[in-house]
Amino acid sequence: MNMRYGVGIVDDHSIVRAGFREMLTDQQDIEIRFEAADGKEALAQIRAQGCDVLLLDISLPGISGVDVLRTIRQRLDHVKVLVLSGYPEDRYALSMIRNGANGYLCKDCEKSELVRAIRTVGRGKRYLSARTAELLAEQVAGETVPDPHQSLSEREFQVFLRLASGARVSEIADDLHLSMKTVSTYRSRLLEKLGVTSNAELAAYAIRNGLINE
Repeated sequence: MNMRYGVGIVDDHSIVRAGFREMLTDQQDIEIRFEAADGKEALAQIRAQGCDVLLLDISLPGISGVDVLRTIRQRLDHVKVLVLSGYPEDRYALSMIRNGANGYLCKDCEKSELVRAIRTVGRGKRYLSARTAELLAEQVAGETVPDPHQSLSEREFQVFLRLASGARVSEIADDLHLSMKTVSTYRSRLLEKLGVTSNAELAAYAIRNGLINE
């Protein structure tokens, strides 16, 4: 019996969503269940429509892709997440895989690779692009030293991206349902781990490493 995969597409640019939809429309075993322009809508659609594989952008308004991934792993773990990002694998891939993504691809991937990745993660396996596999192999072999941000925990990474984007401690606490004291503790830990001394330096680090846009 051939498997079928219900897919959700999450990206804040309608032209990008349309492009992915067009790439997949002729695949008999792939059904587009829904599209969403932000993280909140994505989570609501997953609960309402359901899907097997979620194509998830990282940079979303409001709830980020990192937050969506965390929520799915905590509450909707049957959904497989394939991150489709404008950022190259060197920036985010290993961090997202480490934090629960089933695969990572750049948005400029070929149609054949996208289809192959959806089928792979839909079957419950991880999909690593050639570059991601290369990065992983280099780390395992000790040939490269991971960037400091790649060793951050999932929650640390969430707080880091928000601080780097200019959010205040109180805003982060509200968004993540944490106390301000807890967020401040995360901030202190981030400054130490990333070797910086201020929020401005956190932002500079994130921009320098291509984690946020200027």
